[in-house]
Amino acid sequence: MEINKIQDGDSLTIALTGRLDTTTAPRLEAELKSSISGVAELIFDFEKLEYISSAGLRVILSAQKVMNRQGNMVIRNVDENVMDVFEVTGFVDILTIE
Repeated sequence: MEINKIQDGDSLTIALTGRLDTTTAPRLEAELKSSISGVAELIFDFEKLEYISSAGLRVILSAQKVMNRQGNMVIRNVDENVMDVFEVTGFVDILTIE
């Protein structure tokens, strides 16, 4: 998985490429912990994310909990396969997906 970050003031965009799974989720989690402080808007760009596992969902949910306290979080450009996972797990009801 590739992680691209774009910081614009208090807005942070994280674009993911590849698979967010048990192997790669810890990398994203570490990246978020080091980057999310002081961020008012967190945007995930999932245009090139092919797959998300339960480990990836846990990291996204954790980020959502932090952002509920300090700003807002949006997920954009979600692939059909990833959207299916969000729908089956009920994440569509707790995440802002555009």
